[in-house]
Amino acid sequence: MSNSAESAAKRPLRVAIVGAGPAGVYAADILTKSNEVKGGDFEVSIDLFEAYPAPYGLIRYGVAPDHPRIKGIVNALHKVLDRGDIRFLGNVTYGRDLTLHDFRAFYDAVIFSTGAIKDADLDIPGVELEGSFGAADFVSWYDGHPDVPRDWPLDAKEIAVIGNGNVALDVARMLVKHAEELLVTEIPDNVYQGLKNSPVTDVHVFGRRGPAQVKFTPLELRELSHARDVDIVLYPEDFEFDEASDDAIRSNNQTKTMVNTMTNWLVEEHAEAEEPSSRRLHLHFLHSPVEIYDDGGSGKVAGIKFERMQLDGTGNVKGTGEFIDYPVQAVYRAIGYHGSALDELEYDAKRGVIPNEGGRVLDAEGEPVPGIYATGWIKRGPVGLIGHTKGDALETIGFLLEDRLTLPPAKNPDPQAIIDLLEERGIEYTTWEGWNRLNAHEAALGAAWSESAASDGVVRERIKVVPREEMIEISRG
Repeated sequence: MSNSAESAAKRPLRVAIVGAGPAGVYAADILTKSNEVKGGDFEVSIDLFEAYPAPYGLIRYGVAPDHPRIKGIVNALHKVLDRGDIRFLGNVTYGRDLTLHDFRAFYDAVIFSTGAIKDADLDIPGVELEGSFGAADFVSWYDGHPDVPRDWPLDAKEIAVIGNGNVALDVARMLVKHAEELLVTEIPDNVYQGLKNSPVTDVHVFGRRGPAQVKFTPLELRELSHARDVDIVLYPEDFEFDEASDDAIRSNNQTKTMVNTMTNWLVEEHAEAEEPSSRRLHLHFLHSPVEIYDDGGSGKVAGIKFERMQLDGTGNVKGTGEFIDYPVQAVYRAIGYHGSALDELEYDAKRGVIPNEGGRVLDAEGEPVPGIYATGWIKRGPVGLIGHTKGDALETIGFLLEDRLTLPPAKNPDPQAIIDLLEERGIEYTTWEGWNRLNAHEAALGAAWSESAASDGVVRERIKVVPREEMIEISRG
C-alpha cells in the first residue's frame, strides 16, 4: 500500500454520488449500512449531489402525481437522508459546476446515478411535426420540472400515445383525466389550468404486440378504471393470443391478471352505458407506427398510420400488410427513456448507458476506471421498476467495497473543501435543511389552498414550486 493510500485508510472514505434519485439514495444507504462500515473496518463520508435544487429525482420529476405509491417511496428516501449521515448538495450540475477532475480531487470514489431523462428515438416520417411530442417532455411538464416551459399545447381533441409501458399509461391517464381529480395531488397551478382547459375527448394508446405482451403493471392498468367520466374502450380484433401468449398467461400471475382485467372490460360494453362518458381511453394492440402525417402541408399533426401486426407464435409479431389511419391532432411517443452522455466518461450511445462491468465504469479500452462507478438506469438502461435499483446499488457498492484499499486517494478529503469550492465559484447550492424549508413551504401552499373559498372541500397536502429561482431562494432562506 502506498503512503497516500495508507493515509487515506486512516480517515473516512470520501464518496461522491452524482444524482439524488432513488438509485443514488439507495447506493448511499447501502454503503452506510454495509457490514464493513457497521463492523468498524472503516468509516465513510458521503456527499450526494443533485442537478435540481430538490432531491428524489425520478420520484419528483418522472412519476405521475396521482400514483398512490409515490408517497411511500418518498417517505423511505426521506428517512435515509434525514438521518444526517449523508450530506445533500443540490443545484450542482456535473460537467458545468463541477468536473470529473474536481471530484477526483475531493473524493476517493465517485458513483454516477444520473438516470435517463430523454425520450428514445422513434424513426418514422413525420415525427418532427408540430403536435408530435416525447413523453418524457410531457412528464417533466406535468411534474413541474424547473427547466421546462410552463405552458404545454393542449389543443387536441384526439390524441395517440405510442407505447405499452407504464409511462404510456401515465401519459394517457394524465391527458384523459379531468383536471379536478388531480387537485388532491401536488401538481402546480399552471399544470392544473392547462389540463382543465384541454378539449380532449379521445386518447388512443397503441402497442406493437398483443395484450399478453404488455410492459405495464396491474397497478397501472387498474388506475385507468379509477378516472371519473372516462370510458375504457377495447377492440375484439386486438385480442389475439399465440402459443407463447397462452404460456405466459398460464405461468405468470401478473400477465394473467392483466389479460383477465382487459378481457372483462372488453365484454362490459361501456359504450352502452345509460350515460356515456365525455371522454374515452382506447387501448389498441398489434399496431406498429408507420407514419405521422399532416393535412396538406400544414406542418401540424393530422393523423397517424399503423400497420396491423400478428403474433408469430413466439410472442413476437410480424406485419400483415394491412394499414390503418387514425385522425389525431397530437402524438406522444412513450417508447422508453434514453440516458445522456456525461463529460469525461465513455458513453454507449446505442444503449444510453455508461459502459461498465457490474457498476465499475470502463474506459475506451474496456478497462475499469479506478474509483469511478455507476448505478441505476445510467448503469443498466431504463428498464425495470424503481425497486430494481436496489439490486443495482447492492452490486455496485459491493465492487466499491472490494476496491476500497486500492482507490486513488483524494488530494483534499476535508468535507469543508468542496463547500469552499462551490462558494468560491458562486454556485448557489442547496442543502437538506434547505429541502426541509422548501418541503414545508410547499405543504403551506397546499394548506392555504385547502382553506380558501375556492377549494370546495378539496384537501391538498402540498403544491409543488416550479421556478428554479424560487426553489433556490426558499431553500437557501
